[in-house]
Amino acid sequence: MRKSTVVKLFWSSLVGMAASVVLFIVAGALALGNDVFVMDGPDVVGIKAGLFGWVMLGISGVAALGMLAAVTVQFVAWIGAVLNTAQLPDKTWFIVVLVGGLVSLGFLATLAYVVGGPDDEQPVTGTHAQPLGSSSLVPSAKPNEQRATVVGQDR
Repeated sequence: MRKSTVVKLFWSSLVGMAASVVLFIVAGALALGNDVFVMDGPDVVGIKAGLFGWVMLGISGVAALGMLAAVTVQFVAWIGAVLNTAQLPDKTWFIVVLVGGLVSLGFLATLAYVVGGPDDEQPVTGTHAQPLGSSSLVPSAKPNEQRATVVGQDR
């Protein structure tokens, strides 16, 4: 998963969570303000039957599902950040993101990666491209045989 995908998932999950929380609070406040809840002191003991009450309950349920979806997308973004940083030659970011998530700070670890983490696909030093038609499985010399080279002589 590319870092740009992790960033999009992260920010979209925050927008989804914020929208769901606002929707949940508005539906709850409207229900409370219109005496939809049957109260016994500070406790809600029932809901008055009626169209408005059931609509507010349904909207609250949709908002709760939106919050669940946002948390799931946030988890997917954290997994993407862990997988991206695992491929880097320096494992510092990998350890920070992994341990942060494992100690229930996955949001903060993913936020740190999104804001200041390394970009995609940093080249690993020491790798060379093979020419077309060559195979890395076929050795170029016998294992115990050394090649003799003469300085200044072309092959």
